[in-house]
Amino acid sequence: MSPTIFREKSYRFHFFSMEEERMHVHVSTPGGKAKFWMEPEISLALSNGVPTHELTKMEKIVKEHKDEIERAWRDHFKN
Repeated sequence: MSPTIFREKSYRFHFFSMEEERMHVHVSTPGGKAKFWMEPEISLALSNGVPTHELTKMEKIVKEHKDEIERAWRDHFKN
């Protein structure tokens, strides 16, 4: 299961249900994908096929939607 949190431009921001506990978000685009840690601060964890200028845009969007992403994480992974 991979619930979508939101979409912006050609980016899909989502989680994978069976993953590690450290808060993060995946970003998929037609050209590739990236993963951003949400803690202890927002930072790029990995990317595949995404040019640097797009990673910068993705990170900016993650920062703008930080509260929404964290809220969705807690709701989805509540124990």
